[in-house]
Amino acid sequence: MKATATSQGGLWVAVLLAASLSGAWAQSSGPHIGYVYPAGSRQGTTCRVVVGGQLLAGADEAYVSGTGVRAAVLEYVRPLGNNELRDADWFLRELVRRRWSLATMRTAAQSDDPPELPDHPWLRDLDHKSRGELARLRQRLFDPRQQPNTQIADQVQLEISIAPDAPPGDRELRLATPRGLTNPMLFQVGTLPEVREEDAAEPIATTVELPAVLNGQIMPGEEDRFHVRLRQGRQTVIRVQARRLVPYLADAVPGWFQPVVALLDPQRRAVAYADDNGSDPDPVLMYKAPAEGVYALEVRDAIYRGRDDFVYRVAVGELPFVTRMFPLGAREGTAATVAVAGWNLPTARLSLDTAPGGGAVRQTRLPQARGLGNELPYAVDTLPETLEAEPNDSAAAPQLVSPPVVLNGRIGQPGDVDCFRFAGRAGEEVVAEVLARRLGSPVDSLLQLTGPDGALVVANDDTDDPAAGLVAHQADSVVRVKLPVDGDYVLALSDVQGQGGDECAYRLRLGPPRPDFVLRVTPAGLALGPGRSGTVTVQAIRRDGLAGDIDVVLKDAPAGFTARPVRIAGDKDTADMTVAAPRDVPRQAFVLQFEGSAQSGGTTLTRPAVPAEKMMQAFAYWHLVPQQEFLVAIPRPRPVPAIWRPLLPGVRWASAGPVRLPQGGTVQVQLQAPPVLGDARRTALSALRVELASHPRGLTVQGVRVTPSGLAITLQADAIIAHVGDAGNLILDVSTEVPGGGPADRAALAHERVSLGVLPPLPFEVVRP
Repeated sequence: MKATATSQGGLWVAVLLAASLSGAWAQSSGPHIGYVYPAGSRQGTTCRVVVGGQLLAGADEAYVSGTGVRAAVLEYVRPLGNNELRDADWFLRELVRRRWSLATMRTAAQSDDPPELPDHPWLRDLDHKSRGELARLRQRLFDPRQQPNTQIADQVQLEISIAPDAPPGDRELRLATPRGLTNPMLFQVGTLPEVREEDAAEPIATTVELPAVLNGQIMPGEEDRFHVRLRQGRQTVIRVQARRLVPYLADAVPGWFQPVVALLDPQRRAVAYADDNGSDPDPVLMYKAPAEGVYALEVRDAIYRGRDDFVYRVAVGELPFVTRMFPLGAREGTAATVAVAGWNLPTARLSLDTAPGGGAVRQTRLPQARGLGNELPYAVDTLPETLEAEPNDSAAAPQLVSPPVVLNGRIGQPGDVDCFRFAGRAGEEVVAEVLARRLGSPVDSLLQLTGPDGALVVANDDTDDPAAGLVAHQADSVVRVKLPVDGDYVLALSDVQGQGGDECAYRLRLGPPRPDFVLRVTPAGLALGPGRSGTVTVQAIRRDGLAGDIDVVLKDAPAGFTARPVRIAGDKDTADMTVAAPRDVPRQAFVLQFEGSAQSGGTTLTRPAVPAEKMMQAFAYWHLVPQQEFLVAIPRPRPVPAIWRPLLPGVRWASAGPVRLPQGGTVQVQLQAPPVLGDARRTALSALRVELASHPRGLTVQGVRVTPSGLAITLQADAIIAHVGDAGNLILDVSTEVPGGGPADRAALAHERVSLGVLPPLPFEVVRP
């Protein structure tokens, strides 16, 4: 919630923020990337890339994680205004209809006073575009099925250079703008030749040499088609990546681009089709051609949607692809190998990294595989491990186990039930947790625990795990229960969808609770000017009943970077943390790390705080999506208007203690500052917006008023959403509008909202009215 001050109030806050050392570049409602196209390129190449998003005007730096990749900003591409679109439409229609040059069109139509062609990157070099390219441009600009979307209306063109020895794999790409640092978006460094749809489109029907990676964007109702030559009897893998590139779409259902891939033989008969890969929405199609020939590969959205952020990459060729792995993990510190099966595999065994300190869930892939082999998640635990042993299909013939233990098993065939018997004592607390869907297995588990008398004690189908931000269907089961009596108990694991097979693997942890926690830090980066600070939110995901405090610190920070340690109280799940950059920091990017610790049973647990982005799916669902690194960018210095420079620092809250906010009521807080110097300074800004940069539940800014000593800000605590006892720090962001880079006939783009910084943290507590 935000409130706007008068012009005099705007002066006060602008003055205070210009002089204050605690200002920060806005992260809430700041610049945002919606897609990158193409979303990858090959080692040893230089390519042009389009980044689409919102509030990207003024972007002047691009950051790519890892080594061996450089990115340079070429140009900001603003949205075309309505008048410009009308003029562009005239030129495009005439070019397609008559195939005149632009000069000829202008000469022939002088008497009709033809419009001026807007100077815009999309409309340059039209004379050299083919009919197909012109038609595609007209579709992009004027297709009535394509709804305007401000979230991806801005574009920035980049040039990305990839060194020949750049490590292949996923990278994170960000832009720095005057409004702050964008969210990261995935960009891949590949090893195969790359092809764009515009280079292999109909009606030219260019045959793509395999192996290759195909890049494209799906527009409304569109089917992209590529022609590929397949060899008789060879195993061709067609692996689509779409949701992997853009995990969630806030304003689309089901909340991501759902690609469909089909293969047509030389006689244009459909011979293969895929719309998923088990529980993964990105399809994989595997086909053994009965005869050599040129086949057509088609990509579209399952329900014929489309727009610029429906980006895909398709790896095609006789490439390795693992379809199943067993077991799905190993014990920490052991020499572990697992069995793998699939297509075109160079080996049937794969070694796992189980070294201590590497995380509970890790990733591996086939070493030195042709192309980028699919990633294989696996789990590492400290408990003893054993294999499920058949027959154990009923409570009458269960497998005997001794907790604590991790059981590695399979739902071997449709309808299979795996039963395990263990001895329990009355009052003993037991936890059983399945890891399957979170490790890429199709198993949709159901756990049922029965007591010595055969009666059901507890059951669970699905349990949400906020740490698994990329798993949209949380299908893993967890039960936690105090056993009612002494005796033998039977734990049954089955698949609620009745599926089964060698690929339906799972890991089942059985034993006493192990209180633990996982930390996420949002957003996954900040843009900080020298000597300035910004705010992040640390979220705790508690495991097995951990109820104590969690202390979070900045770990091994680069010289000069500081962050005041924060404590997430035992009855809370979040805390806001302020990160400050040194005054003499050079203009570059820095990677920061955070760490949390808590006490459990006399042991200190230390866990990394993983950077993440909050993403909305399908208008309603929020997910914490983990990212590779937390990045702090030091942007170009922003010029401070001369009218603010002589003013002294001294911003402070009138009260040093916590603000007591009555539930369902309001309270007014006073911000004190030096007096304004001269009437001319009262016109520095026409209006300012004050809003919460952090978002404690149920708290809003209701108004801002100028007072003789500074500003009076009214805060409100909702009667239902805000809870008595909620406490922490309020971070208030202040912004204003400045002339933007948009066309004059689009008012919403003609002005940009720019953050001036944040006010000092304001301690608060929600109390009873």
